[in-house]
Amino acid sequence: MSTRLEIDHRAIRAGADRHPEKAHRPDNPIQRKPAWIRVKAPTSPVYRETHALMRENGLVTVCEEAACPNIGECWSQRHATMMIMGETCTRACSFCNVATGIPKALDADEPRRVADAVAKLGLRHVVVTSVDRDDLADGGAEHFAQVIRAIRDAAPATTIEVLTPDFLRKDGALEVVVAARPDVFNHNLETVPALYPTIRPGARYYHSLRLLDRVKGLDPTIFTKSGLMVGLGEKRIEVLQVMDDLRSAEVDFLTIGQYLQPTVKHAAVDRFVTPEEFEDYARAARGKGFLLVSATPLTRSSYHADRDFAALRAAREERLRGAGGTQPRPRAA
Repeated sequence: MSTRLEIDHRAIRAGADRHPEKAHRPDNPIQRKPAWIRVKAPTSPVYRETHALMRENGLVTVCEEAACPNIGECWSQRHATMMIMGETCTRACSFCNVATGIPKALDADEPRRVADAVAKLGLRHVVVTSVDRDDLADGGAEHFAQVIRAIRDAAPATTIEVLTPDFLRKDGALEVVVAARPDVFNHNLETVPALYPTIRPGARYYHSLRLLDRVKGLDPTIFTKSGLMVGLGEKRIEVLQVMDDLRSAEVDFLTIGQYLQPTVKHAAVDRFVTPEEFEDYARAARGKGFLLVSATPLTRSSYHADRDFAALRAAREERLRGAGGTQPRPRAA
């Protein structure tokens, strides 16, 4: 069985209370979604069982906190994505539905509870993400490492994917996570550089790019992954340039999905990108040398992560056979 642990489609507090930094902004009406990205409401018994398990273990999922449109499908297959270090983020990205504010102290028992849930579910592959924790000296890097080690102890056969913050101005934090040796290190660029000031104002594009490059420098056996949202006003040529930048950092796996506006206070959808355009992006990305590409309207970072990890590993093995079986080596510092 495989499961993605993402936490929480609860009755979440809404509006200005959830996003106080956005309360003063004018409303952006939410557009009607085209037929190709409408999803059914979750109703299956397995969905309810997965929900109950998350609550019983006191876990948070990004599925719930970010209002992911795929939650019905994923939770009905016991796929969830764990969100550690609380449910309150220190950043205020204009696309994100995770609550903003002052987070609580870290829960020292959380690594054990996450690992226990992974073991009970018998997962082949698990995704662990987090809120940004700019309030912590290491950005939460050691907590990530503790979760990875706890899962390794409780479920040795489970492969682990982390989706981390950017650890901006947290010297040494990345090295702590990489030393714990996750199987996949994911950090999303989210959008093109020109849109960072309005869409991801607390982040820096080239810092995020260097973070991914540094992972490969520290441990080239770890798969690296990054994701983009489209439909925010980006130009095709800008998306293609981001692909080139990611390949220059030797990123293995690229995901591209449609941005969906969570509330009227969030960034507006500029347009709904057609399935044909997504396929065009996928062809372009494959041509640039990514080991794996997922580009569809409903693609999200951890969507089908278990299946994709198997495909990623197979693609690397095939490429290594073509290169004579030479394993990647760490770069010089």
